[in-house]
Amino acid sequence: MEQKEIFKVAEVQLSYRPHFKAQERPQISTSEQAYRVMLDSWDMNLISFIEQAKMILLNRNNRVLGIVNLSTGGGGSTVIDSRVLFSIALKATATSIILCHNHPSGNLKPSHEDLRLTEKIKQAGKILEIEIHDHLIISENGYLSMAEEAYM
Repeated sequence: MEQKEIFKVAEVQLSYRPHFKAQERPQISTSEQAYRVMLDSWDMNLISFIEQAKMILLNRNNRVLGIVNLSTGGGGSTVIDSRVLFSIALKATATSIILCHNHPSGNLKPSHEDLRLTEKIKQAGKILEIEIHDHLIISENGYLSMAEEAYM
């Protein structure tokens, strides 16, 4: 191995090849719209089985740039790495995001950890100028918007 190669920094790569024009992408202005977009991307066979976390990447006009799977956990929890979350959002040039995870139990009330993580990500987003519009907790029967319920 060449000596210079050992010092080369590994980089997260994101391929950006839009298949649709910006005006053809869904625009999200309500939590209900975000919930519907998320449900379309969720594996409904797993929503009551394992906890998963995803995020919607948005442009300045709140048009969906994409939906990213952040993590898959067990029956009661999943881990979101904020460094990975923001590296993806920055690479996609997202100006805002909507977080989402499911509670397999069907209980839509946010846990202490849900609240702590949301606040941590919200504060980091301020520094990076990426707004966190909402954090949805979903189940197969409904959702809770942390923004609408004044949790954030």
